[in-house]
Amino acid sequence: MELPNHGANPLRLYKQAGISPPQHILDFSENVHPFGPPDFLVEQWPEMLALTGSYPDPDGEPFRMAAAEYHGVAANQVAAGNGAAEIFTWLARRYRGQQVVLVEPAFSEYRQSLEAENVRIKEIQLQPETGWRLTAQNVQEAISGCAALYICNPHNPTGTLLDLDELQDIAQICLENHCELVIDEAFIDFIGEKASFMPFLKSFPNVILVRSMTKMYAIPGLRLGYVVSQADKIGQLRQGAAHWNVNALSAAIGAECLDEAAYRSKVIAAATEERRKMQQFLAKNQCRTSDSAVNFLTFQLPNPDRSAAFFRELLKTGVVLRHTESFRGMDGKWFRIGMKSTENMEILREAIKEWLEAN
Repeated sequence: MELPNHGANPLRLYKQAGISPPQHILDFSENVHPFGPPDFLVEQWPEMLALTGSYPDPDGEPFRMAAAEYHGVAANQVAAGNGAAEIFTWLARRYRGQQVVLVEPAFSEYRQSLEAENVRIKEIQLQPETGWRLTAQNVQEAISGCAALYICNPHNPTGTLLDLDELQDIAQICLENHCELVIDEAFIDFIGEKASFMPFLKSFPNVILVRSMTKMYAIPGLRLGYVVSQADKIGQLRQGAAHWNVNALSAAIGAECLDEAAYRSKVIAAATEERRKMQQFLAKNQCRTSDSAVNFLTFQLPNPDRSAAFFRELLKTGVVLRHTESFRGMDGKWFRIGMKSTENMEILREAIKEWLEAN
């Protein structure tokens, strides 16, 4: 059974799985939180709507400047993209015909964009026995002759976090081997800027940071991401961008989102509490879980051989989990859960409990 490579779009999943979708579906396969976007979006929508009548700024302003100020970097160190996915296509062009290291399991867009540019891929395969953790030794053994290493921190799909000392060690190894380090911080907002590598960019000119606006601010339909690095690297990456690649609505809304400190605090607190409850529930039911630090986690059934049957039975009840058929080294034997409302998380726990008791 071939399943989609991404979460979300549950109706496509049902079609590919050959299952008729029930009337009510709860989608835990994507990692957008349940609170919806910040309140200002509704309040300012009539004013925002007027932006659709004019061409957007070619550099994604006012968002680019707002992001630069938020992180304390120069504006020419930031480029805005049509989601982080667009930025990964720029990076793939940068490494065309060269060799890149991927840390597996990994977000499928990395490999897809790189293979489209004939990039040779070397893998570091993480293991559940070591908590899906990357080490400096892993990097040292793999990095020779490579143009770049891609790291997702916090890691998707497990949610595990490398601390800043570990990341600096890895960045130093890459620097000494003339290798760029691409750090995808799509979910760092669910921990806070204290976990970001941003303050160390001056010390490590080989690092390129990729960020997403869609997860924390619940605006995936707007498609907005950005990349931060040295000005020369940003200029080179932007050469592959389409003119007006970020629409005016996304640029204006993204700039406003960065001022939403109280909103971020609320989301972090809720996601942390729901993850804690879910981890406790799964452990109580003899399921193996990842040591996640963010708004999602992965888990494995007591009997992983029953994974396919479990996944399909929950689909029939309207509960959609993120399968791991497309995550190398997980091979469908793990599931990822995005944290949702307290009510929906309780429905999920009940569905899992019922299946475990019956099987």
